[in-house]
Amino acid sequence: MTRLALLSVSDKTGLIEFARQLVEKFDFEIVSSGGTAQALKAEGIPVMKVAEYTGAPEILGGRVKTLHPKIHGGILARRDLPEHLADLEQHQIRPIDLVVVNLYPFAATISKPGVSLADAIEQIDIGGPAMLRASAKNFAHLAVLSNPDRYNDYLAELTKNNGQASIEFRQARALETFQHTAAYDTAIAGYLAEQAGKSTNYQISAQPLQSLRYGENPHQPAAWYQTGAVPTGWTTAKILQGKELSYNNLVDLEAARRIIAEFGDTPAATIIKHNNPCGTALGDTLLAAYDRAYSADSTSAFGGIVAVNRALDADTARSMSQTFLECIVAPECTPEAAEVFAAKKNLRVLTLADLASGTKDNVKVIAGGLLVQTADEAIETTDNWQVVTTKQPTAAELQELLFAWKVCKHVKSNAIVVTNDRATIGVGAGQMNRVGSAKIALEQAGTNAQGAILASDGFFPFDDSVKTAAAAGITAIVQPGGSMRDNDSIAAANELGIVMVFTGVRHFLH
Repeated sequence: MTRLALLSVSDKTGLIEFARQLVEKFDFEIVSSGGTAQALKAEGIPVMKVAEYTGAPEILGGRVKTLHPKIHGGILARRDLPEHLADLEQHQIRPIDLVVVNLYPFAATISKPGVSLADAIEQIDIGGPAMLRASAKNFAHLAVLSNPDRYNDYLAELTKNNGQASIEFRQARALETFQHTAAYDTAIAGYLAEQAGKSTNYQISAQPLQSLRYGENPHQPAAWYQTGAVPTGWTTAKILQGKELSYNNLVDLEAARRIIAEFGDTPAATIIKHNNPCGTALGDTLLAAYDRAYSADSTSAFGGIVAVNRALDADTARSMSQTFLECIVAPECTPEAAEVFAAKKNLRVLTLADLASGTKDNVKVIAGGLLVQTADEAIETTDNWQVVTTKQPTAAELQELLFAWKVCKHVKSNAIVVTNDRATIGVGAGQMNRVGSAKIALEQAGTNAQGAILASDGFFPFDDSVKTAAAAGITAIVQPGGSMRDNDSIAAANELGIVMVFTGVRHFLH
C-alpha cells in the first residue's frame, strides 16, 4: 500500500528534490497545505491538499487547516494497538508514516528592525508545533523531520533499511524535534515578556554550533552553541585563517570585544591574557594604538588575544607578526594585511563587523540554578562625576581619567589600572585586597607612574592606597566612592595634592 507523507514547511530548502525522491523512489503519497502544495504542484510532483484529504476547508485565512482528526489521528495512532487501528478504519483515517514540518519564521521576524507586535503575532505557528509534537511523541510508529538538513539522512535510511527508517533514527529525530519546538516557544515567551515589560521564567535555548577540542582544560569536554535562530555576535565572525578556535580563545575574544567596544571610532587596541587586559591604548593610527598596547606589557602580550576597532592594515599586521599571538580580531582586514598574516598559518585571524554589539544578560551557573544579571554595558561619561578634592582636574586629566575608568571596568576585581597618555602602563587584577592590586599595578608602571592616572573599580576602604599611589607619582585618581571612610581618602588626597574623582558607579567583575 502506498505510504502517506505530510509535508508542510515554511523553509523550502531542499523540498522539491526530497519530495520527488519520496514519490518516485519510495512510493509515498504526499498530503500538503498552502504554499508547500503550490510549490510541489509547480514542479509536477503529485500532491493532495490537506483540505481535499480531510474534507474540511481551510478557514480563518489559513489559521486552521491541519487541526483535524484525519491529520492528528493518522499521526498519533499506535499501530500495535488493535483499538487504535479499529478507530482508523471506522473513521477512514490513513496512518501517516512521515511528517515533514518546519515552523513560521518567528525569530527571524522579531529580529527585523521596527517589526510590530501584530506582525510578530502572525508568525506564531499553531498547527506546525502541534503536528511536530504529536509526531515526535509517536516516533515508535513514524518519522518526523523538522530540519531540512535531515532530508538526505532520511532517504539514506530508507535505502539502507529496505524502505524503513530505523527506530534509532526516528528517536533521534524526535529528540531534535522537541528541542526545536522548545526553542520556538522560548523565543515567543521571551518576546512577549519583553513587550509587556514583565519577567518570565528564564530560559536559554541554544543550538549546537560546533564541538570544541576541550574546555578550559584538556579533561573538560566543551561545545559552542548559538542562541537564537538568527546568527549574531561571534557566530557571524569570519575566520580568515589559523587553527580552530578553542574555548579559551572564545572567552578571551569576548573580553577583548567588550573593551574595544568602549572606544568608538578612535583607533584603539587591546591585548588580552587570561581574560584580563595586559595592554590597552588609543593612538592617532591603528599602528600607534597597537604598538602602545604591546609596549604596556610586552612580556604578558606573548600568546595574547588582540582586538582592534579599525580595519587591519599591512603596517599594523607586520608589527603584530613580530610576536607570537593566539588570535587577532578586527572589523575588517585589508588584502595586504591578510598577505602578511598568511606567513603565520597557525595564527587565528577573524573579522567581526560589529564589535560593539554586545549581550543583554550575563548568566552564571551555580549548583541547582542560574544567576542572571543585565550586562554592564552602560556608556561611560564624566557627566555625573564628582570632583571631591580641592585640586581640580584639567580637561586633559579628565579625559585620561575617563580612559582609565573604561579599561578598569573590564579588569577582574579587585582592579587597579594606571594609565598615561591614553595607554595602560600598569594593571593589577583579581587580588584579594585592593592594596595588593595597587602594588602590582604601580610596580609594573615603575617610573612611568610619575604624572600618571590611577583608576579603581571599587571604593577605597582606607586611605592607604591613596598614599601608596601618591608616593609612586600618581597625580589623579578615579574611583566609585561610597565607603564609610571616604573622608579619610579625600583628606589624604588633599594633603598630598592630588585629584580625586568619584564616579558614583562601581564596576566589579568577578
